[in-house]
Amino acid sequence: MFDLVISNATIIDGTGTDRYLGTVCVLDDKIAAIMTKTDVVPDARQHIDGQGLILSPGFIDVHTHDDIALIVTPDMQTKVSQGVTSVIVGLCGYSPAPFLPNAQIPEEYSILIQNDGQRFERFSAFLKAVEEARPAVNYLALVGHSTLRLSVMERLDRAATKAEIAQMAVLLEESMEAGAIGLSSGLAYSMALQSDTRELIELCRAMSARGGFYVTHIRNEADGMIDGVKEALTIGREAEVPVVLSHHKALCAHNHGATKMSLSLIDKARKQQKLALDVYPYCFSSTSLTRERAARGGHIVIARSETLPQMVGKSLMDVAAILKCSIEEAVDRLQPAGALFYLMSEEDVQRVMHYDLTMIGSDGLPFDERPHPRLWGTFARVLSRYVRDIPIYSLEQAIHRMTGLPAQVFGLQERGVIRQGAFADLVLFCEDDIADLATAEHPAQPSAGIRAVFVNGKSAEARCGRLIR
Repeated sequence: MFDLVISNATIIDGTGTDRYLGTVCVLDDKIAAIMTKTDVVPDARQHIDGQGLILSPGFIDVHTHDDIALIVTPDMQTKVSQGVTSVIVGLCGYSPAPFLPNAQIPEEYSILIQNDGQRFERFSAFLKAVEEARPAVNYLALVGHSTLRLSVMERLDRAATKAEIAQMAVLLEESMEAGAIGLSSGLAYSMALQSDTRELIELCRAMSARGGFYVTHIRNEADGMIDGVKEALTIGREAEVPVVLSHHKALCAHNHGATKMSLSLIDKARKQQKLALDVYPYCFSSTSLTRERAARGGHIVIARSETLPQMVGKSLMDVAAILKCSIEEAVDRLQPAGALFYLMSEEDVQRVMHYDLTMIGSDGLPFDERPHPRLWGTFARVLSRYVRDIPIYSLEQAIHRMTGLPAQVFGLQERGVIRQGAFADLVLFCEDDIADLATAEHPAQPSAGIRAVFVNGKSAEARCGRLIR
């Protein structure tokens, strides 16, 4: 007898191939059998009639800041409600470990860590805390380059010395031994802004023998975007590690269209090195609010403010008017704060989505008072807006970008596909009803159309997520 049988569903298996009608049988945590005879329903402890519904692999969110959310909100409704069964954490150079005791955490880290109890001296301690919380989704973890710098360096306004790089490399190797899958960087952020290319190459070399990944928020996504891409490619090539370019985009109106050149560079480089990239399906971003980011202009909406929470949801221009001060002073008075930045173009978003190495990542900030709607809506938005409304993808192609492709890129064995012997991470949804309901004004809205989500063969409600090494 099987533990779970989902019968008569339209199966889209994550490989990008055509859908077919079938029945999936689950035993323990694996897919034990797939049947195409619709008149046969095997015995099972739980049976779900999938007629009229799509059954696909659970979605893999390749870019999250869910490190602490896995512990604090282990039901992970922000992700499960849109069909996500696995998340990658530790992005943009931010990770909650390894933080040595002497590390002083700047305000910009509030996008990830809200208090000292959420920092861990060893990566193994962080992973143990997540395991004990029993999150609903699987998780893979990267080590943050900025975290390493904060632990080893007294001053961050310079590149690291040879000795400091060696210290960081030891922490990185220890973290990978504990279960991390590589290094992330956020070179646009103050903690890493003064690092140099040599520093990143040496750190990546230290993990290359372990098969580590280098996942990077490049140094500049506005005027210096092309140079930032070139640097990332150089780091991967010199260190001989795979590179993943995070949330690839071009910021500010005068840079719109620059993705034509960046994708051309990536296309040439992929012949010599392992590459991939991710994107979120929105034309506005979200991160910590600083004077430098405010100086770029554009429409800016406050998403979080510790000192002036009543300003959340208002534009920065309106905040300055209410406080009767300059934009710069308003930014200072809101700190620590986060915001939505409307600086991207739909054409660039679609161009990056079209590229065949592009995966989907949400990049949501789970503790913002009014988060970017991508936290709740990313995957349903792809399946509705960019499959139904603006058909960039067929449904099969979209699901491949969210399942099979990230599994291939990150080497996830028996994940991201529906086939016999694969782990039973599954999502059942209605093709016609699937839709993101989260908006900038009302972001904490579960998606429509998701009927059931299973992680390692159990309902997501059972919270059976695992560390994937």
